[in-house]
Amino acid sequence: MDQEKIGSFLKQLRKEQNISQEQLAEKFFVSVRTVSRWENGNTMPDISILIKLADFYNVDMRELLKGERKSDNMNEDLKETLEMVADYTAAEKEKLTKELKTMVTCMIFLFLILGAILSFHLYRISPYFSTAAIFCTSLGTVYSIFSSIKIRQLTGKMGKKSFKKLVIALTILGGFIAVLSVLAIMFAMGVFG
Repeated sequence: MDQEKIGSFLKQLRKEQNISQEQLAEKFFVSVRTVSRWENGNTMPDISILIKLADFYNVDMRELLKGERKSDNMNEDLKETLEMVADYTAAEKEKLTKELKTMVTCMIFLFLILGAILSFHLYRISPYFSTAAIFCTSLGTVYSIFSSIKIRQLTGKMGKKSFKKLVIALTILGGFIAVLSVLAIMFAMGVFG
């Protein structure tokens, strides 16, 4: 499936209807940025929206997925099947998004507890607790960041290109923090004299 070709076809169909991205966004209850991403080939509309777009533009679903016009019309059985698949997919996506949001909420709560422990110097009870708290906080931070990214991907707010850029930025930032941590430990141990 060629996303750029599909995006160009969606743009062509919108222009044939003589409507703006803003008008299309309002019609389908999405942001203008989302419509722009569809038309640039950065992201694809959900299957439920694709079905509605096919009806709106009066084209076959297969035409949308191939990014070009054909003379065939979609038969009703195929349309019903695709609508059922779209409903199922939307329900699964909603369920997964809800679960991810719950996990992120739990991690935030955990950070608050660990933050309180560290803020009130309760880690002085045992050095093992201090190390465990720092490890859990670091692990939880990484987990929360990637959970948030997954939520943005599932809701269509982050495409593949944005994801790759974010992973590169986080990797560089993580490496920088690791180097600074090692230097701080070496300085504390008196290596630099």
